[in-house]
Amino acid sequence: MISVLAGGVGAARFLKGLVLAVDPSDVTAIVNTGDDTILHGLNISPDIDTVTYTVAGAIDPERGWGLADESWTAMANLARYVAVRPRGSTAAPDWFNLGDRDLATHFYRTARLAEGATLSDVTAEIARAWNLPISVLPMTDDRVGTMVNIIEDGRESTVTFQEYFVKRRHSVPVTGVRFHGIESARPTFLAHLANSDGIIIAPSNPIVSIGPIRALPGVNEALEIARDRVVAISPIIAGAAIKGPADRMLLELGFEPTVVGVARLYAPICGTIVIDQQDAHRRDEVESQGVRCVVADTIMRSPEITKALAETTMRAIRNGD
Repeated sequence: MISVLAGGVGAARFLKGLVLAVDPSDVTAIVNTGDDTILHGLNISPDIDTVTYTVAGAIDPERGWGLADESWTAMANLARYVAVRPRGSTAAPDWFNLGDRDLATHFYRTARLAEGATLSDVTAEIARAWNLPISVLPMTDDRVGTMVNIIEDGRESTVTFQEYFVKRRHSVPVTGVRFHGIESARPTFLAHLANSDGIIIAPSNPIVSIGPIRALPGVNEALEIARDRVVAISPIIAGAAIKGPADRMLLELGFEPTVVGVARLYAPICGTIVIDQQDAHRRDEVESQGVRCVVADTIMRSPEITKALAETTMRAIRNGD
């Protein structure tokens, strides 16, 4: 069994390649839910949905999120209410777009949670509806929220991750990150980690995608025990992130935004790190952090390259034994 700690777009693309390299029924994606939010009265799980839609082959390839061939009629009609909402009302938020087809997923999730189903139950049901060949598991069934301290117009404030990432387009400096509710949240996957033949940390933001998973009680300790079976793929290539604010966020929070910095973050829980060919010259620096280093093409430009990356990662797991 292979467990994959996953965030959003990068992790989803890797999983799409992993199912070409191994038996998909052996794969469990353990997905960050710190990004989850409630908007329009709907329970939205962006990372879970991105993984689901990508592995199902239904993702919009240009945006990297949402469904292909989407329409936006509901959002367009919602805009008429923006001018009439009272001051201070959060009704009709127009900064977070949900496509018409995508809304069906949120309708279903919201209704099932209201009936008393757990997020794990609902996620499994949605995965079956999309005929996913892998298992998808939220990191917890409890409510956890990633909160981001930002500086805007010279003032510091705290906003939700989606308000930082989508509303402000991650364009403001970050001074801190915390995970509301993490202390009492119960991880869903500790048994999976103990029983896995290998654990992969997908190429996701170390702070806000993998960070919430690691922050759950008992998870870091479980990963430390399994360290020789843990392989991480660096989301930082030549000092930059392929997509999203991971590089800037690392720098703003006092971490080195390079493969060496990523290796330093993951070294306590990870025996091997896979870095891109562009960083091959830094292999010795990476290994000086106490991890084995494997060099590969990690820019997932095609299914063939992504499959090859997955095969390289699986070999690294076997060689770590």
